[in-house]
Amino acid sequence: MSAKIPYKTYLTEEEMPKTWLNLKAFMKEQHEPFLNPATGKPCTAEELEQVFCKECVEQELNCTDKEIEIPEGIRNFYTNFRPSPLIRAYFLEKMLDTPAEIYYKFEGNNTSGSHKLNSAAAQAYYAKKQGLKSITTETGAGQWGTALAMAAAFYGLDLKVFMVKTSYEQKPYRKEVIRTYGADIIASPSDTTEAGRKILKEFPGTGGSLGCAIAEAVETAIKTPDCRYVLGSVLDHVLMHQSIIGLESKTALDKYGVTPDMVIGCMGGGSNYGGLIAPYMAEKLQGKNNIRFIGVEPASCPSMSRGKYAYDFCDSAKITPLAKMYTLGCEFMPSPDHAGGLRYHGMSPVLSKLYHDGYMEVRAVKQSEVFKAAEEFARCEGILPAPESSHAIKVAMDEAIKCKETGEKKVILFGLTGTGYFDLAAYKQFNEGTMKDYIPTEKDLERGFASLPSVGN
Repeated sequence: MSAKIPYKTYLTEEEMPKTWLNLKAFMKEQHEPFLNPATGKPCTAEELEQVFCKECVEQELNCTDKEIEIPEGIRNFYTNFRPSPLIRAYFLEKMLDTPAEIYYKFEGNNTSGSHKLNSAAAQAYYAKKQGLKSITTETGAGQWGTALAMAAAFYGLDLKVFMVKTSYEQKPYRKEVIRTYGADIIASPSDTTEAGRKILKEFPGTGGSLGCAIAEAVETAIKTPDCRYVLGSVLDHVLMHQSIIGLESKTALDKYGVTPDMVIGCMGGGSNYGGLIAPYMAEKLQGKNNIRFIGVEPASCPSMSRGKYAYDFCDSAKITPLAKMYTLGCEFMPSPDHAGGLRYHGMSPVLSKLYHDGYMEVRAVKQSEVFKAAEEFARCEGILPAPESSHAIKVAMDEAIKCKETGEKKVILFGLTGTGYFDLAAYKQFNEGTMKDYIPTEKDLERGFASLPSVGN
């Protein structure tokens, strides 16, 4: 290929970032603090440390340090799968016949199949350093559960994973990967916790949600000695861990003097998208660029585009702190579609604040359109994308087609967060024409909004 920019750009291990970027330190206004639902007052570090690892809480509350050092013990694990490649989508550009330049950061070149290892490694490391014996978590599509199982095995921790029941039933082999790495996995909601039993009584036959699974994992952590809960998205420290995605992307593109006109990523809780945009958004907040940032969510769980900016519980059993975020209400039950991990009722407080203040855009797309884009991408680029990632692919392709119509040469960067080899049941439905598009009705949304607490709003 005669083009100046190679198809794949790999940084050397020496070029891998040694610090994470703390996007909050660049924001003109911070998002509202977590609230203790019992008192209505901001959560203290001591209260948060009852649930989360101590160093993660310190990072969560850090609004001043623009860079946080990545400990050597984490960087050593990172070298198993990082740096990840930045890919120029020449074949996709050709298929679309577009003047746009398209790049994507591929995070699926590891056994977990996704970006989730970036924060799993960090949180497991801090748990081990603290002297904990075990950790708990939830997982939706299974990428986070797989990644944390790998990290827990590496650092010598016991792990219990509560997996959203719909995904648990759709992805039997994802469960086996998690068990192979030594973790215990339970379909959520379950009868093993008070939260699970309560949800099953109120919603018999439910396929579950991330809010349900979070409630069970938090309850288990609180009741288990030397145990803490770890979360794969939403929280500020998780977005910070994922900033390595954007930092590597920027380093690679800077080699060729390339700056994106737009950065696009899928959004469930916000971790991969927040990580991808971090260095570019930091510059935008300083007035150094005019990049468009587009977050893409499923139309079946449109927390940003149809949600409310309000304080809400992070779980369905209402036992977690309250977060100010865009939310559909913690009792919102998403449909059993194949948006995978993009089923959370809320969104990262950092991204919610940035969206509320007008620094980014949001689009909601139907799953049939997502899988159509996924297959077109797979046929020309050779990677079978995860359904989550394919939301970003869909909008990146839409923007590239607009360039063809206008004749503008835009530079598009999007995040390819993972692979779709455990999602073949969904691809089968799409190929057989049996896939349905689920769109929540106003009644569905009203039920979720009715559960919003009045505290802090």
